[in-house]
Amino acid sequence: MTEQTEGQRHEVDGADKSPASVVDLGIYRQSLDPLPVTFHRRELDAILWIYGRMVGEGDWRDYAIDHLKDKAVFSVFKRAGEYPLYRIEKNPKLAAKQGAFSVVATDGRILKRGHDLKQVLKVFDKSLKALD
Repeated sequence: MTEQTEGQRHEVDGADKSPASVVDLGIYRQSLDPLPVTFHRRELDAILWIYGRMVGEGDWRDYAIDHLKDKAVFSVFKRAGEYPLYRIEKNPKLAAKQGAFSVVATDGRILKRGHDLKQVLKVFDKSLKALD
């Protein structure tokens, strides 16, 4: 055993002997935990406009917004304790391929997908029926 007084550190061979550099805490946190994907204000406005219309018709009653690492999800419920009727998803990884926005049904079917959110939300428009 080597004799060493308390409070003294011994240096390990190959250790960096230069003084520590100052690191910006914000940059350090972003490198460890990237920010989640979120809906922008215009996107959320379009979604909430459809949501308000469907609530007024009595079809929807509740919603939830999830901001995950890889996508943002707006879930729509008929009742609060159930599975979502629809999920409106924003996945930026698919933006260059099939489009970042999609509407997914309860069973997992993708009802519509595209690059423009307003076009994707047209899946909720009710078709006009002619009366005889």
